[in-house]
Amino acid sequence: MSAQGTPMAAGKTTGTSREAGKQTPKGAWTITFLLFLFMLVNFADKIVVGLAGVPIMTDLKLEPAQFGLLGSSFFFLFSISAIVVGFIVNKVATRWVLLTLAVIWALAQFPMVGTVSFTTLLICRIVLGAGEGPAFAVAAHAIYKWFPDEKRTLPTAILSQGSAFGVILAVPALNWIIVNHSWHYAFGALGVVGLIWVAAWLALGREGPLEDTQVLAVTEQKIPYLQLLTSRTFVGCVAATFGAYWALSLGLTWFTPFIIKGLGFSQSDAGWISTMPWIFGATIVILTGWISQVMMARGATTRIARGVLGSVPLVIGGLILALMPHVEGAGLQLALLVVGTGLCGAIYVVCPPMLGEFTPVSQRGAIIAIYGALYTLAGIIAPSVMGTVIQRAGSMLGGYMTGFTINAAVMVGSGLLGLLLLWPNTERARLTRGAVPQASALKGVVSPT
Repeated sequence: MSAQGTPMAAGKTTGTSREAGKQTPKGAWTITFLLFLFMLVNFADKIVVGLAGVPIMTDLKLEPAQFGLLGSSFFFLFSISAIVVGFIVNKVATRWVLLTLAVIWALAQFPMVGTVSFTTLLICRIVLGAGEGPAFAVAAHAIYKWFPDEKRTLPTAILSQGSAFGVILAVPALNWIIVNHSWHYAFGALGVVGLIWVAAWLALGREGPLEDTQVLAVTEQKIPYLQLLTSRTFVGCVAATFGAYWALSLGLTWFTPFIIKGLGFSQSDAGWISTMPWIFGATIVILTGWISQVMMARGATTRIARGVLGSVPLVIGGLILALMPHVEGAGLQLALLVVGTGLCGAIYVVCPPMLGEFTPVSQRGAIIAIYGALYTLAGIIAPSVMGTVIQRAGSMLGGYMTGFTINAAVMVGSGLLGLLLLWPNTERARLTRGAVPQASALKGVVSPT
């Protein structure tokens, strides 16, 4: 992306493809909406264990450390599958990859409808995590086949919003099922919803027309993966998003148990309270996407409009979260938690487009997937750390406060690394310095750079 926010296909495509880069193809927003729903189902699947945390711990007689392990288990194969599928999606149409992932999600939910042991629940969460690991990277890769680089921030923000709305819309319904029926049926309901999305995608899902990945794999100039993975912007994206995902994974697993066991709210109240961080976070995501595109349209570099804009809220959010142990009252503590963790949403909007700025199209699926695989390692660590801290603490509330203080430190550190390392506007030139460009390019193909 140039400072002026113009398409970066110049020099790599014909005049026809440059014109295509200025337009959004028909059907792009329909696909964006379907992928928004895809991420909605994805995060509803993720949060159900945390939402049902107290009844699950009661029924299965789990200690906090065991429940922390259950939360972490979702991420055991998450990163591995993200990397593997990331390379697959460089060669295979995203339409079929997305369909396969959604089928896995649905099938992994149904065993929980009946009586289950801790081991069965653990295995199903591991399988679900393997299916959900590549989700955002593949969905982002699919969307980028429908939008040129200068128009990607807003659809990326909408895609990211699927996670927030997956919680905002699903939590009240799932909590009603948990309170009035059983936590087992909440899992079954998610399986049914997943199959409904599969049917909709079969009917309406299509591959984007702006990029032909298979042809680009032959003709497009490549950059060695080692150079891409060790570039400062890639490392900065991983570091910054790691801190945000630490907070997110704690929210998925421990937020509802915290407001019930730590702050004393009922399971019924926990349903609507659990949506608060996601509502605030959704606002941050949309604002970040809009502000970023406005800044670029006015000539700001992507260093400022993406790198700085995404990193500063992480630092501020961490400092706010660090105040939690030092204030009194459940309401104020809850407000600090909501605002502090909600500010993390900004980084999710800006990192995939930053990576897309300097990564060749034929390598982009793998790079975004590896990025996702690395930052989501926080999901393995954070829930287990919180569970262990709670179990060893002198009091339940004290354990939670220590855990959130650790979260605050991770967020501040990650945000500072983002400010130091995120320079996407200069990365492409540095990585391709001295390289020989392609003699010709394909008519009708648009590169993200």
